[in-house]
Amino acid sequence: MPVTRCSTLPSGHLPGDAVAAFHRDGVLVIEGFKRKDECEALRTRANELVLEHGPKAAGTIFSTKRPQHQDSQYFLDSACGIGVFFEEEAFDAQGKLAYPLPLAANKLGHAMHDLDPVFSEFSKGLALQAVSESLGVADPRVMQSMYIFKQPGIGGEVVCHQDSTYLYTEPMSVIGYWFAIDDAHTGNGCLGGLPGEHRKGMKNLFRRQADGQLDTETVNDAIDWDMQQLEWLEVPAGTLIVFNGCFPHLSKANRSAQARHAYTLHAVDGACAYPADNWLQRSIDRQAVGFV
Repeated sequence: MPVTRCSTLPSGHLPGDAVAAFHRDGVLVIEGFKRKDECEALRTRANELVLEHGPKAAGTIFSTKRPQHQDSQYFLDSACGIGVFFEEEAFDAQGKLAYPLPLAANKLGHAMHDLDPVFSEFSKGLALQAVSESLGVADPRVMQSMYIFKQPGIGGEVVCHQDSTYLYTEPMSVIGYWFAIDDAHTGNGCLGGLPGEHRKGMKNLFRRQADGQLDTETVNDAIDWDMQQLEWLEVPAGTLIVFNGCFPHLSKANRSAQARHAYTLHAVDGACAYPADNWLQRSIDRQAVGFV
């Protein structure tokens, strides 16, 4: 069964059948959620932030296949800041950037929604609060934001994973809010996901260890995702895709001449416990807040 696509009601809430589909499939496509001018303003600001913060990034690469970023202090500090992480293929054989900064960045993270006015405006509002309430989270707390560039020609593959591997609560409550800034299709590396496979639970957890290091632990090696369920989520710019933190998803490398920019928020239920071994820990003076 294809992933359900819907629009919000005049109240901003989701139709009942769409809510049921979200809980069944772990994912829902909400069409026309953001205007084109809102998407373009975010793109412009993202490129400005890369130019501002990129020179201080010291060549930090973000890769889901070889996560060498995970032990860097720069990565940890980005929990309450704005970090620039580069595409693996953006560097030449001598280790120097082979592309201009705005065409070399893999992502920005992880607190633009708190620190930057343009990102904050995009990330808040009654419309997002209404969606959250529809999905059963009356007290959402936005833990992180990520702007993903998926650069033309060098945009890296993202292997199949669950976002709650990297952010989790007890009980599990993470919801991802993925906004298409560009039209996303199979040619430029759109999301692909496995509807219904979220019901199998968590496979891995990325945790802070007793020695302060970060490591990925297998918590249920019996989970075997059915890749035959893979559905490509081709969507136009302005679409919002919401998904359960346990929803397995991926994207292929972008070898096209078209970028596939996207923006993601991850929110948790304020009523749930947020363990101290999550990699992302907010500082005392920058606690997570909601959509309104």
